[in-house]
Parts: sequence; C-alpha cells; structure tokens
Amino acid sequence: MENPLQLKCLNHISLVCRSVEKSVDFYQNILGFFPVKRPGSFDFSGAWLFNYGIGIHLLQSDNPDSMPKIGGINPKNNHISFQCESMALLEKKLKELNIEYVTSGVEEGGIRVDQLFFHDPNGYMIELCNCDILPVTPLPVDSIHSSCSLTNRNVRRLRQQEQQVQLQ
Repeated sequence: MENPLQLKCLNHISLVCRSVEKSVDFYQNILGFFPVKRPGSFDFSGAWLFNYGIGIHLLQSDNPDSMPKIGGINPKNNHISFQCESMALLEKKLKELNIEYVTSGVEEGGIRVDQLFFHDPNGYMIELCNCDILPVTPLPVDSIHSSCSLTNRNVRRLRQQEQQVQLQ
C-alpha cells in the first residue's frame, strides 16, 4: 500500500467547545485523558489533552450560543471511537454518571462487536466498543466500491504505479 504523504499515525483531533472547562472535565474524568502543556503563543483559549496515543485539542468557541444544539444520539453521525476492555463495566459506569447513551452492535463472520454511543458536553459523539476483536482485512483493489473516490481509471493508474515500483 502506497503512503504518498509519508503519514505515520493520528496525532490529534480538534474540537470547538461551548466551554473548554466543562470539556476538560469530561475528557479527563470520563474518558481518562490528561492535560498537557499547550504552546503559550496561541492567542485564543483552549486546552490540550493526551492519552491512548492521541491528543485532543479543545478550542473555545468565539460564540458558544451559535453552536449547533445537541441532538439525539445517532450512531450513523460523525464520532470518535475508542476501544475498551469491558462493555458491561462501561455501561454500568455511564448509568452511575447519568450519561444518556445508546447501544448498538455489528456482526461479521460470527464475531459480534458491541458499541455504545453518547455525547460529550458539546454534542460530539463518542463511541466505545470492543472493535479490536474484528479483524482488519484490506480489500483487494478489484472490490473497491463505486461509492469510493477511486474510479476505475484511478485503480488502473494505481496498479501501474505498483507494477513500476516492483520493477525497480
């Protein structure tokens, strides 16, 4: 698989917040992130947190009242997903914290993945799952669906590039 931009890993996500303080409390005390030093040269309010190999950069909204209202929990919306060890423990903890959530699941090849979705204080959806039990299986180039951005012409171009690399 080609890596044209020489990417290494996900570094961080940035989230615009109604309240950085409430968001720090949530990401620290609910999801286990810890605050890290943020460059002092920024001229806007925010906070940086880190854990699990990724950073979360919280940015204070210039106009919190104009941020979208928090809607219902829909697993098909944009979300951040974290793998966990015990779905039962998670569900128990969220009930104790009185955090509204929905459960879902997916099954493939006899393997069931359990999912739990809820919102952070800003309405960003969080998924907690045992997704690591589902194998990551790369698709052959021939099976890329037409809904993907790669067209047949791009697939042919990629194959040609792979062949050229193999010949070198």
